[in-house]
Formats: sequence, structure tokens, C-alpha cells
Amino acid sequence: MKALSLSVEGFRNLEKATILFDEKVNIIYGDNGQGKTNILEALWLFTGSRSFRFAKDREMVGYDNDFARLELKFDSGGREQTAQIAIDSKRHGRLNGVELKSMNELNGRFCAVVFSPTDLSLVKEGPQERRHFIDSAICQVMPRYFKAVSTCMNAINQRNAILKNRDYAAYYKDMLIAWDKRLCDMSGEIYIARKRYIKKINDRAREIYKGISSGGESFEMRYVPVNSCGSETAKEFSEKYYQILRGNVDEDMRLGFTSAGVQKDDIEILIDGHPAKNYASQGQQRSAVLSMKLAEAELLKSITGEMPVAVLDDVMSELDVKRQDFILHHLGGWQVFITCCDPSQVLRLAGGKKIFVENGKITLPDE
Repeated sequence: MKALSLSVEGFRNLEKATILFDEKVNIIYGDNGQGKTNILEALWLFTGSRSFRFAKDREMVGYDNDFARLELKFDSGGREQTAQIAIDSKRHGRLNGVELKSMNELNGRFCAVVFSPTDLSLVKEGPQERRHFIDSAICQVMPRYFKAVSTCMNAINQRNAILKNRDYAAYYKDMLIAWDKRLCDMSGEIYIARKRYIKKINDRAREIYKGISSGGESFEMRYVPVNSCGSETAKEFSEKYYQILRGNVDEDMRLGFTSAGVQKDDIEILIDGHPAKNYASQGQQRSAVLSMKLAEAELLKSITGEMPVAVLDDVMSELDVKRQDFILHHLGGWQVFITCCDPSQVLRLAGGKKIFVENGKITLPDE
């Protein structure tokens, strides 16, 4: 997987430009607040996922602009492909000239893994961030998974809308049954997909963390479902979960929402057997996230046969030289995009193409 070129117009603070990329390392540098991360964000959108900065679509349109346009040329599966994204109040996409019905149709077409300072929320924040990480990762290797998650959340929202009004819920108990069946079918698929993926990514992340910490610490990820029901198959989970939902109807009516389900699952991250959220240092937490992201990339490679693009947003400056060297050595053979203020140290370790950003203007010093 290689990004060949990126064209931007009206995106954030970036001036209109087309950037040709190096197939190995691309160093995007400049002072803080100049627009370096905007290039990575534009690139990331072509995975089909939302902004890794959690920005709304309209927020990515530049000031005094009505729209933004992006175009990525990339190599995947041994052939050059072209994707376009237009952004106004929402995103619209095209792939190889064909209009996309939704942006999630890009899932699995252009694959990337992003490392960002905001990723510490995977350890520090609540379960929603960890569910989003796992669900987004699964979508890149199993695009149909997005439909299961979308259908599941729609069923939960419809069910909750009925539950919020006790009298209405009592009157429409039969309608609840219909939503319960749909919810259970999709939840079974989600539970099994998460369970299998977390097992695979944990095996890889454990070894990577061992390397980052020079063997001094241990790492583990555990899936913590609200109700696993002891299930080994999606069908078995669905059947058992349906009985739980039926048994919870009166309590859910009292609460006004669905109290059990995959929408409440969590992933526990442990360092030396202790919850990283409560006991790990800042450096250990960052190493844990890097291990998870590198493991995600390795798993993508094992499934798709191609290395994903690695996107590193201001990560290297916060690591000592030894850990920088380990990360970049691990990324050998990948196409890498790195943002930093001073490119000298990263260039010493990795070489590559320099891309300078100042007040949204993109220049290539070596060309």
C-alpha cells in the first residue's frame, strides 16, 4: 500500500497544492500550528474513517470556504487507484470515477494506521474510545463489519426511543420484540468479531511492547464484554442475549435505556498485570498505545497481504532515541508519514523526503 500523491483545496488552513510522496519516508515539518497535522488528517480520511481528531466534517472546511476537495492517488493490489473526497456539510466520495453511496465504502481500499497524541485517550478515557479503536480496525479488514455496527446502533436507538416513555413502551412491547431480534442478530456478529480480533492483536502487541520496553515489562489486552453469555458462536450469543433482553424489559423500561449489550463492552489494557489507566506512567501508556497500533498494522498486513501506510503525528519527539530507533526499525519497508518541528533527528534515523509547512503553505525544500 503506497500513497502516491495528495491534492488539497479549501481544506483547513492549507493552501491549494499537490504533493508527490516518497514511497518510504515523508517528513512533514514546521512550527506548531502551521498545518502539518492537516496533511495527515486529509490522508487519513481516505481510509473511510472519521477524522482522527474527532472533528465534524464542516470543521475541516477552511475559513471563508464553502467546500473542500481532496484527491489521493495510491497504489493498492498492484494497480494505481484514485479517490476523491468533497466536503461541505458532510463528506462525499468517489473511487476510480465511481460515486460512493457512503464513505465507509472506502474501508479496506486504502489502509493506514495513525499514531497521534490524542491516542492516549485509548488508555486514559472511557470504554467508548477503546470500542471505536477496535471497531475501526476491524472495518479495515472486514468492511461488512461496519454494517453490523451501524444496524446494531440503529436498533439500540430505536429501542431506547420506545423505552424512554414508560407508557409508550408498555403499549409497544411487541415492537420492542422486533427490535430485540434485530439487535441480537447484529450483536452476535459484533461480539465474535471483537473477541477474535482482540485475541489476534493482543498476541502481536504483547511481543511489540516487550521490544519497546526491552523486555522489562509485560502487556496484555482483554476483552471485557458486558454479557458474553459464555458464547463461542454468533448464533449462540444472539440466542442467549435475546433471553437477557427479554428478562430486562421491565428494568429497561424503568431506566429508559438498554442496560445490556455490546454498546457497553470494554477492552482492558494491562501493564505488568495492572490496569494501565490507573497505574501506568505516561511513558508506559504511550508505549502501550504504540504497541496496539503497530500490532493493528501487522494484522492488516497478514490479512490483506499489504503493509498499511503509517501516519505518525508528533509522536517521535516524545520518545528517546532508543525507542525512536525501535519504532522506525519496526516500520522498515512501510511507507511512513511523520510530523515534527525539527526534522534533523528523524532524518538521521530514517532519511526520506522533506515537506515544509508554514501558515498553510506547503513547500518541498529539496526540489
